[in-house]
Amino acid sequence: MSLRRLTPLLLLLASLLHAQNPAATELRRMPAAEAQQGVTADARYLYAIDDSEIGKYDKATGRHIAGWKGDPSVFIHINSCSVINAELVCAMSNFPHLPMASSVEWFSTATMKHLRSHSFGPLGPGSLTWIEWHNGSWYACFANYDAPRGDPTRDHNATVLVRYTADFAPKESWLFPRNVLERFGHMSASGGRFGPGDLLYVTGHDLPEMYVLRLPNGGQRLEYLRTITLPTNGQAFDWDYGHAGSVVWTIERKKAEAVESKLK
Repeated sequence: MSLRRLTPLLLLLASLLHAQNPAATELRRMPAAEAQQGVTADARYLYAIDDSEIGKYDKATGRHIAGWKGDPSVFIHINSCSVINAELVCAMSNFPHLPMASSVEWFSTATMKHLRSHSFGPLGPGSLTWIEWHNGSWYACFANYDAPRGDPTRDHNATVLVRYTADFAPKESWLFPRNVLERFGHMSASGGRFGPGDLLYVTGHDLPEMYVLRLPNGGQRLEYLRTITLPTNGQAFDWDYGHAGSVVWTIERKKAEAVESKLK
């Protein structure tokens, strides 16, 4: 069979396989003006994230409680946040500027005030899109992008997950599975969280999908396990407090909404 005839068959097969992915069940939607980059949650509140803004919302009522706005010349591109010990721990980069530079920014969930910062400067392996504290280590994802959005010496295949000590000394790192990199397209990994069984759940920038990965026993790439279809397109997400691994919050950028879904 010629390659010309084979290619449509492969595309059809890929489409059928995608249709068979387990799908998350949407539970509800909540308007959140800042829901452009990602969302995170604690027991009572939801935090919607934009480049230089964070909104705090009551999960039960959807009411806007408080917010933070930063100087956009300093807080250029907050990509995602997570709640750790009553603090928002946020991954930030200077995207789309070059050279790439990244930092971690901390905020108080009670007062929504900026607390402190750790800068990776321009020496990191990409743009920091998400960071997770897990089993005594920081796990940080540094995204890379295809031209003209990123460093011209790299493309999205150079996206890397780095494990750091508590004081950000690098210990080891991994590339992403090739099939997941293909699904990222010209962009990269926008969100990531560890879940049950120490598995890593990752979202890209555009497609309504979540990829379930595992730290490898050998080699330099994360292991791909499966794909979950989501009701929203990419970006940073978080587990709902108390339901880690079963209920997830994502965002619908075009409608500025936070969306709660149950995974299968």
